[in-house]
Amino acid sequence: MRDQDPSAGHAERRLTTKEAAELLGVKPETVYAYVSRGQLGSRRVPGGRGSTFDVKEVEALARRNRRESSGSSPSGGDLSVRTRITLIETDRYFFRGVDATELATRHSYEEVAEWLWTGLLRPGMVFTAPEASVALARRAVDTLPEHTGPTDRLRVAAIAAAVADPLRFDLSEDAVLGTARTLIPTLVAALPPARRGHRDEGPLAHRLWARLSGVDPDEASLRVLDTALALLVDHDLAASTLAVRVAASARAHAYAAVSAGLGVLEGPLHGAASGLAHRLLLDVLDEGNAAPVIAEELRAGRRIPGLGHRLYPGEDPRARALFGLLEEIPRAAPALAAARDIVATTARHTPLHANVDLALAVLTASSGMPSTAGETIFAVARTAGWIAHALEEYGEHPLRMRPSGHYVGPKPPQPLP
Repeated sequence: MRDQDPSAGHAERRLTTKEAAELLGVKPETVYAYVSRGQLGSRRVPGGRGSTFDVKEVEALARRNRRESSGSSPSGGDLSVRTRITLIETDRYFFRGVDATELATRHSYEEVAEWLWTGLLRPGMVFTAPEASVALARRAVDTLPEHTGPTDRLRVAAIAAAVADPLRFDLSEDAVLGTARTLIPTLVAALPPARRGHRDEGPLAHRLWARLSGVDPDEASLRVLDTALALLVDHDLAASTLAVRVAASARAHAYAAVSAGLGVLEGPLHGAASGLAHRLLLDVLDEGNAAPVIAEELRAGRRIPGLGHRLYPGEDPRARALFGLLEEIPRAAPALAAARDIVATTARHTPLHANVDLALAVLTASSGMPSTAGETIFAVARTAGWIAHALEEYGEHPLRMRPSGHYVGPKPPQPLP
């Protein structure tokens, strides 16, 4: 007996996968992605292998997609993007509903990345890269001038890795996840080592340390770096993440989407902000007192780096977690004291708290790392989050990230120049 619609009094009309895909304007595999994310319900065909879908539910999803593709929210405000990845609430943030700081202090960067991508924890997960991809990325990076910054090196490495992957245009979830698990270690392996004789094995944090510092790390130092990577893996729709979603909306492959994110990191207000905090911290250490250094920064009309965050009225939870771990490292004590002096000195006039950039600066300055190390850590860490957002965007209506321009130029028609 066929299902009946009691309100209509006639046989319920259900859509096949092909019909649902046509109504939504997506591929059939995207329809099943909607089902896996809980955005669409399905029912198996009795005695068959296919699934059917409720007409009204599919039409409602299609209407939501059309609203988002128009570039505005239903209320007419700023563009709002539905996401299941990160939620930021008063001085806390969550990855797929789980407290991010607790997750990062209990699990490795690779395990947190897997949670972000799949909603599954895979204990002991270690990312490895194909030798051919690493060799090509290293050759490309080695051609760059010595003064090249870390973000440019990573971007060149990402492009080289893309060229080495003939399957890069496969945007299915399994293919993109395969790309992510090999791209991230390829980026790290392509960076020039800070000390020779190190073997590229073990957790990613161990391999990255050898690219950032000539100091032999202890377990506590490696734990701080690994936790920093896990804490920075994502932070909702930051500027670089939005760029990644725009690229993914246009169906750029994962390497290209990551490259778009790396391009945004060049600005001093995003991924490079920790470098400014690093140099400020060194100045305070040299001076022995934060007061004259802060005074000179303000006199020059510069904002004090490493303080305040527009999303956190109190202390940045990422900074709080890292400071707690850094207290266990004796050599970090002077830099920690200098950071607290910066916060206390500035608080006399403006009640700003430490943010993650200042915590990264304490890590890098106390570990013999260059001022650009925080930018490298940020970029490597955030690549996992970018992949998670690209995956979400691949399941949405294409080209929806297209806001409308508000033209304010000369009224046409104008004469030819």
